[in-house]
Amino acid sequence: MSNSRMRAWMTPLGAAALAAAVVAAVNPLQSAVAGGGNGAGDRRVARNVIFMVGDGMAAAHREAARLHLAGLTGKLAMDSLPQTGLMTTSPDDPEATVTDSAAAASAWATGVATYNGAISVDPDGNPLPVLGAQAKAAGKRTGLVTTAQVTDATPAAFYSNSTDRAAQDDIARQFLDVSKPDVILGGGEDWWLPAGTPGAFPDQPPADPTEGSRGTRGNLVERARQLGYTYVTDRQQLLAAPQRDKLLGLFANQEMFQQRPEGQGDVYSPVVDLATMTRTALDHLDDSREGFFLLVEEEGIDEFSHNNNGTRVLQTMAALDRTVALVRSYVARHPDTLLVVVGDHECGGLTIEDVDAEDESGTGTSAEDGPFTVRGSDKRFVMDWTSTSHTGTPLPLTASGPGSDRLAGTFPNTYVHDVLEPALTRR
Repeated sequence: MSNSRMRAWMTPLGAAALAAAVVAAVNPLQSAVAGGGNGAGDRRVARNVIFMVGDGMAAAHREAARLHLAGLTGKLAMDSLPQTGLMTTSPDDPEATVTDSAAAASAWATGVATYNGAISVDPDGNPLPVLGAQAKAAGKRTGLVTTAQVTDATPAAFYSNSTDRAAQDDIARQFLDVSKPDVILGGGEDWWLPAGTPGAFPDQPPADPTEGSRGTRGNLVERARQLGYTYVTDRQQLLAAPQRDKLLGLFANQEMFQQRPEGQGDVYSPVVDLATMTRTALDHLDDSREGFFLLVEEEGIDEFSHNNNGTRVLQTMAALDRTVALVRSYVARHPDTLLVVVGDHECGGLTIEDVDAEDESGTGTSAEDGPFTVRGSDKRFVMDWTSTSHTGTPLPLTASGPGSDRLAGTFPNTYVHDVLEPALTRR
């Protein structure tokens, strides 16, 4: 798609395109018919797949965001898709009942349950075919967008294999040499450069002195350039990048935020926001003759939930939902696109409660957080945290487009792979 054609849907974010997304959100039936997932058994195969992940996001995170951003009778863009399912997340781990992001994303990418820390390998450590590479082999363009490191567990699972999620420099190498995604946008420059060789982002920055270049696979930024990637490190460079087949953007040493408890140096202000990265990725992928696969992840929900930081969780949820609204405006013009929005696991043991000074059920970090406002109302609510870790609660999944009706009901996370695979592997 040319830049001028792209602007036809991307520039009205604050006007016509976003308004269309809001109208669709208010009228799920109309959206279902336009998007193909109308609950009547749509068996078309999608040409494009956009898979959007709120890392750590479960029902309570979505409800807190709905109350705060949309009000008592409002809807989030992500909750306005016509199909809804409930997904379980148990890993195949000898010691754990609750999944981590690596095992969860591997279940989506391969259809096989595995152990925590595994990146698309089976429980014995054998590598498995991954959807990102399979989509590329089928002639589709592929991409990933995240506010985490681009080599973190969720994107890594779709584009690489590793027995250890911590091997992020080797995961970056596999991106370039094996799976070859066309668009790579997010954080994690440290893993692409040899130790002691800082890039656009300095080693030991004041905000987090533990950050710094640490790769062991050579200068992968330079290798990416040699392979034809345009390399960008800020918003201006990203928006000016030519319409080329390959784009690598790294916008932070590690994650694109500082994940800490509230008031202790916590910052959510990405160099490039999630919606802008996603919009650019769509621009670069859209004109593929065979269609495309795009993974979009908001990592901050998980990291700030680990810190029981409700203020930042709501901020990251807003960033994700704005991006969903943007994508829905794209899907409205491209009804051959399957759109899925889901979390990989719950984080924080979160629930929503009324404000009640006599009902404090926790102390210290895992306690009631707030109060927070309900939009359009004088009511308030608190976010009550019960853990600083992941929990095993099932997760809501919402979807639209061809094949989305298969995602209604209750199913394990491995089943999501079975729904995505036909769209991503056909030629």
